Amino acid sequence: MTEQGKIAEKIDRFRDEMVDFQIKLCACPAVAPASGGKGEVQKAEILLDFLKKNGFSNIELLKAPDLDAPENYRPNILALYKGKNSSKTIWIMTHMDIVPPGELAQWKGDPFKAWVEGGKIYGRGVEDNQQDMVASLFAIKAFHEEGLKPNYDIGIALVADEETGSEKGIEYVLNHSNAFRKQDLIIVPDAGNEDGTMIEVAEKSLLWLKFKTLGKQAHGSTPEKGINSFRAASFLITELNNLYKIFPDKDALFDPSISTFEPTKKEPNVPNVNTIPGEDVFYMDSRILPKYTIDEITEAIQKMTAKIENEFKVKITLEETQKAPAAPPTSAEAPVVHALKKAIKATYKKDGKAIGIGGGTVAALFRRANFEAACWSKNDETAHQPNEYCIIDNMVGDAKVFAHIFLQE
Repeated sequence: MTEQGKIAEKIDRFRDEMVDFQIKLCACPAVAPASGGKGEVQKAEILLDFLKKNGFSNIELLKAPDLDAPENYRPNILALYKGKNSSKTIWIMTHMDIVPPGELAQWKGDPFKAWVEGGKIYGRGVEDNQQDMVASLFAIKAFHEEGLKPNYDIGIALVADEETGSEKGIEYVLNHSNAFRKQDLIIVPDAGNEDGTMIEVAEKSLLWLKFKTLGKQAHGSTPEKGINSFRAASFLITELNNLYKIFPDKDALFDPSISTFEPTKKEPNVPNVNTIPGEDVFYMDSRILPKYTIDEITEAIQKMTAKIENEFKVKITLEETQKAPAAPPTSAEAPVVHALKKAIKATYKKDGKAIGIGGGTVAALFRRANFEAACWSKNDETAHQPNEYCIIDNMVGDAKVFAHIFLQE
């Protein structure tokens, strides 16, 4: 039997142990202090114990200061598993933190007491990000127990704070460690699709704007005495739809292939029907192709707001609630992309495709630091939902994908 065959067979035998480890991790509610939790320390202790028992060396704990956490820090773990060749490292980065469960009434069971049903594990965090955390760890455990060496060193990065900005997670690691090298392969299982074919290599710029329209409040029966902020804001929303015409270009790398400009959240204005509102607030979510700059989008929006101000005699203010210029993309021809394509084909009999997305991932932090990183996993995209689940076959299959990459030349 080939080394690939031995490792794949070993991973299959780990199936029940992987499920049990998922349940154990799920019982540690690693919610960020900013979201009302205690952080990741308890989960990190379990993971550190696993690493020490399964052949990892150079285990490093980087403590990002956080006075809101009970221990006053957030844990980040870097660990190496030595291969035949140390000229490059194959990194897999997953995050330990999770989002809160949300409305408990929408869950079929306790979100922190994971349960198995219909070939799936249910619980908060089981897919985001424990599925591929467990998959990567047990892929290496298979090498350890079989006494086989991967072709190159394997790096495991287990980070904090992904769900609330990454300042105390991978951003802290990148600023306080020299572990990553330009020649390394970096895989971030933080995006995926149902058939495991999506290899995310690029992201759009993100711009979230808050629009506040100020008019003059009046009685609904005497509109001439007021200035209807809601009406003006509604015309502004219609005007903003012209952004699709002004910035129409497409990029086949991305799905969807266009920039998007969508009004989203709407704040309440007046509480009663018979009052003309003097203030109205709404928000817009823009995901912008890298060929356009955020500045030129903002300039176009400002011209539109000036037009509405003049036409309706209102005052409109804009506030950026979130802005993230697109990171440099990872090349669709990068070694990490080719490695993933080979492993996906061998494991899932599918052709992987490099694409760009509108959402943001932590891979952008690697790309801004000039590292070529790719996001990949095979999942049902249940992250942050009630009754989040991980398909067990996906967890086992993803472990085989990682193992395949570990044995590539």
